[in-house]
Amino acid sequence: MTLEDDSLEYHAARPPGKLETTTTKPTNTQRELSLAYSPGVAGPCREIASDPDAAYQYTVKGNLVGVVSNGSAVLGLGDIGAQASKPVMEGKGVLFKRFADIDVFDIELDHEDPEAFVESVAGMEPTFGGINLEDIKAPECFTIESQLRERMDVPVFHDDQHGTAIISGAALLNATEVSGKDLADLEVTFAGAGAAAVASARFYVSLGVKQENITMVDIDGILTTERAEDGDLNAYNREFARDAPEGGLEEAMVDADVFVGLAAGDIVSQEMVRSMADNPIIFAMANPTPEISYDAAKAARDDTVIMATGRSDYPNQVNNVLGFPFIFRGALDVRATEINEAMKVAAAEALAALAKEDVPDAVRKAYGDQPLQFGSEYIIPKPMDPRVLFEVAPAVANAAIDSGVARTDLEVDTYVEDLEARLGKSREMMRVVLNKAQSDPQRVALAEGHNEKIVRAAYQLEEQGIAEPVLIGNEERIKRIATELGLEFEPAVVDPKGGSYDEYVDALYERRRRKGITRREAAELIEDSNYFASVMVEQGDADAMLTGLTHHYPSALRPLLQVIGTADDVDYAAGVYMLTFKNRVVFLADATVNQDPDAETLAEVTRHTADIARRFDVEPRAALLSYSDFGSVDNEGTRKPRRAAELLRTDSEVEFPVDGEMQADTAVVEETLQGTYEFANLEKPANVLVMPNLEAGNITYKLLQRLGGAEAVGPMLTGMAEPVHVLQRDDEVKDIVNLAAVASVEAQQSSQ
Repeated sequence: MTLEDDSLEYHAARPPGKLETTTTKPTNTQRELSLAYSPGVAGPCREIASDPDAAYQYTVKGNLVGVVSNGSAVLGLGDIGAQASKPVMEGKGVLFKRFADIDVFDIELDHEDPEAFVESVAGMEPTFGGINLEDIKAPECFTIESQLRERMDVPVFHDDQHGTAIISGAALLNATEVSGKDLADLEVTFAGAGAAAVASARFYVSLGVKQENITMVDIDGILTTERAEDGDLNAYNREFARDAPEGGLEEAMVDADVFVGLAAGDIVSQEMVRSMADNPIIFAMANPTPEISYDAAKAARDDTVIMATGRSDYPNQVNNVLGFPFIFRGALDVRATEINEAMKVAAAEALAALAKEDVPDAVRKAYGDQPLQFGSEYIIPKPMDPRVLFEVAPAVANAAIDSGVARTDLEVDTYVEDLEARLGKSREMMRVVLNKAQSDPQRVALAEGHNEKIVRAAYQLEEQGIAEPVLIGNEERIKRIATELGLEFEPAVVDPKGGSYDEYVDALYERRRRKGITRREAAELIEDSNYFASVMVEQGDADAMLTGLTHHYPSALRPLLQVIGTADDVDYAAGVYMLTFKNRVVFLADATVNQDPDAETLAEVTRHTADIARRFDVEPRAALLSYSDFGSVDNEGTRKPRRAAELLRTDSEVEFPVDGEMQADTAVVEETLQGTYEFANLEKPANVLVMPNLEAGNITYKLLQRLGGAEAVGPMLTGMAEPVHVLQRDDEVKDIVNLAAVASVEAQQSSQ
C-alpha cells in the first residue's frame, strides 16, 4: 500500500476523522447531569452575564483555540476549498492537543471574500481563547489577520506566516553562532515572496538582520524598487524591494550568507550553492521536495554547509509544530490579548537555547538514536522533545506580561509545574520529589561512571541542583566522555584504582570476613565500582548510591546487600514501582526482590511502601492483593496476605488504612469497596498495592506499563540501611535522574 492508501484507511477507521468531543466532568448520575445542564448550568451563565471574564473560570474558553481556514492555500495541494481542507484542520487540532493539551474546534469557512471571512471569525470571539488561521492564500491572509487582530480581544495567529518565521528564526540564531557569523552582517536571499517569506523576512529583522541586507526573489526575479514602482509587487512584499540590478535567483545567491527557500523544489543547483559566502546557511523549506536536497547541498562544498529542510528524514527539520502549540499555550495561560513580536522573539530564543541542552533518551530513540548534539547537524530541537513545552510556553507567557498584553500574571516556577502535570501524572508526582531534592542536594555516588547515560545524568543532576553527583571510575576517561557529549561541567570523580583506599578495604573486610572473605579478596573487590560505591556510602563519604544500568538486577543488588544491608529494624528489602495513570497514582510492591514472601515479609514490605508513598506526599491506603476476597478462598496462598493485613491492622505504629486479602479490582474500584464490601477498612481505593509474590508483582507492573498506559518510576529499593537503588538495564537518563532524586530525599530524611 502507498502512503496515501494508508492515510485513507487511517482516516476512515471508525469513528472517521481524528477528533472527538469528550466530557471533563462526571456525568454518571441524575445530579451530575443536572449540574452539567439544566437547571444547574444557570449558575455559571448568570456569573458570566455579570462578568464576561468569568467565562475563563466556568467554561473551556481559556483552553480552546479555533483553527480556521477557507482551504485556499493548503500546503502541497493549493486551493482545494473549505470542506476538502477539513482533514488538515483536524490534524492541526491533534497537534495542539498532543503537544500542549489545548482543545480545538476546527472551523472551515466557505468564504472567498476576505471581508466575509473576517466577519464570520470575529463573531466567534465569545467561543474561543485564541484563533489559529491556517492555509489562507496571500495576499488575503495579511488582510484577514490584520483586521482580526484589530477587532478581536483574543490572540489571532496565522501559522503559515509566523510559524515558519519563528522556527527558522530559531535555527538562524544557532546557525549564525555555529558558523561564527553575526546577524547584523548577514546577506540573506529569499526564494519566494509569499506570506511565509514576507513574515520570515520581517521576523529576521526583529532578530537583528538588517532589512537592506535581504534580497527577495519571486518567480519573476529579484524584487527591485523598479518593479515596486511599476506596480508589479503587492502591498506586503514591496517593503523588501531593493535598489538592485534585475536578475534571478542565481544572481541573488552570489556571496549570500543565508539562503531561505519558501518556493518550489529543485530550483537551486550545486553551482549556486558554491557561489555563496563561506560556511553558508541553507534553509530549503519547500515541502515535500526542498529547493535543493540535503545531500546535494552538503556535497557542493568542502566547508561547513549548515542545512535545514522541512523534512523529518534529514537533520534540522523546520517544523511549525515546534511553535504554535506552545506559543498558544503561553498566550492562553496569561489570557493575552494578542501574540505580539516580543512573544514571537521569546519563542525563537527559547527554542534556540534548548538546542544547546542535552537531549533526552526518548527523543534520541524517536529519531533512530541519532547523536543530537548542538552543532551544524542540530541547530533546532526535535518536534518530539517534551521539553519544548516547558521552555517555549513560559518564555511566551513572560514576554506577554512584560509587553503589557497579558490580562493575568503567573508564578514562573509554579507554572512550569502546571505544564509538567499536563504531560502526565508521573511528571506531577516526580516534581514533588525533585523540589524536595533541590532544597538540600545530597552527595550521590554513581557506580557506573564510564557509562554515557550516567555522565549525562550527572550533568543534569548538577545543573538542576538535584544532587551532587560523584562518578566512580577513571577521571580522564569520564571527562573525555563529558567533552565528547558537549557537556560543560567538571564532574566529581573518584577512581577506585587511582589511589590507596586501605580504610575502604578494612571496612569491607570487617563487614564480610565472617562470610568467608579474606583481606586480599576485599582489596580486589574494592576495585569493583559497585563494592567501592557501597563502602563509600557505608563510610559516610557519600549520602546515597545508584547502580545497575550495566548489570543484571541480582548481580547489582548483591554488593548492596552485602555491604549496606537492610536497616536495623528491617529483615527484607523490596522493590517498589510508582505507576501513574491520567488521574491516579499507585505504588506497587514487591516487583524485584522477594520471590515468595511470607506474611511477615508482606507486612514489612507494606510498611516500607507506605513510607515511599509519603515521600511523594501521598497518604497511603494499602491493599494486600490475592485472587480471593476476604476469605472467599481459603488456602495457603490466600492466608499469607490475609495474615499480613491482620498484622498491620493490629500494629499500633501503622497509621494508615490497610486491608486484605482482596482482588485487584476490589482494591481500586470505589463502588465495590463502599458497596459490596462496605465493612472494608478502605473507604477509598487503595494506592499501595502489595503483591502476593515476586512473579505477580513483576508481571503486573509490566502489563500495566505496556498495555495499561501506566508510566513507571522505579524500582525504588526500600528497607535498606542507606539510600541505595538499583536501576534497570534499559533505563533512560530521566529515569536515572528521577531515582537519584528519590535517593537524595531519602538521604535528607535519614540525616534529620
